[in-house]
Amino acid sequence: MPEWEPVVGLEIHVHLKTRTKMFCRCELEYGARENTRTCPVCLAHPGSLPVPNERAVEWTIKLGLALGCEIAPRAVFHRKNYFYRDLPKGYQISQYDEPLCLDGRVLVPGPEGDLEVGIVRAHLEEDAAKSVHVGGAGGRSVRAEYSLVDHNRGGTPLVEIVTRPDLRSADDAKRFLQLLRQTIVELGISDAEMEKGSLRVDANVSVRPQGSDELRTRWELKNMNSFNFIARGIEQAI
Repeated sequence: MPEWEPVVGLEIHVHLKTRTKMFCRCELEYGARENTRTCPVCLAHPGSLPVPNERAVEWTIKLGLALGCEIAPRAVFHRKNYFYRDLPKGYQISQYDEPLCLDGRVLVPGPEGDLEVGIVRAHLEEDAAKSVHVGGAGGRSVRAEYSLVDHNRGGTPLVEIVTRPDLRSADDAKRFLQLLRQTIVELGISDAEMEKGSLRVDANVSVRPQGSDELRTRWELKNMNSFNFIARGIEQAI
């Protein structure tokens, strides 16, 4: 029987602490009264047109350089179409095949030497609004009496960092995320506070025969907001 090894890749979402939103001039303020930081652009009124936030672009490039990425001479925004109550436009303005930053690497110190983690890309997009579930199972959507939408968060500049599947354990993932958060905070582009939702993590976990390059069926852990929870989730998946 072959020996098996875990394969872990991460997707990290980081709110940039710019003064205004990604494609409009609405001010960003965590904890502001619901639906008081909105305008025709972020509410998708007909005829309103988005204008990119220059500071958000600069800060994404700054992060890309810190991650050892190549900075693209030309980047493209796309419309990612899906229907959900927290997306009034019916699409999210995002990047994919032509992002700002791509092909980076991060060296993570460890007990057995440095671990090299590849960065597929770091791209810029806008966040969705926030659903608020009333009643039911502790404020969750399951058996909620009704749901409300707060559009203050909609349009917040969001950087998504996608790693290569170079991590082999829950501890590897935790050490990488701790180093990444420290880097983001020291760059001054985000407070990266997980309890506020300004740093969120998805983990993709699978196993394969030792030494194989095959990527098999994966287990996805979504919107984890604690390093310990992420590590425990990966351990459970493995």
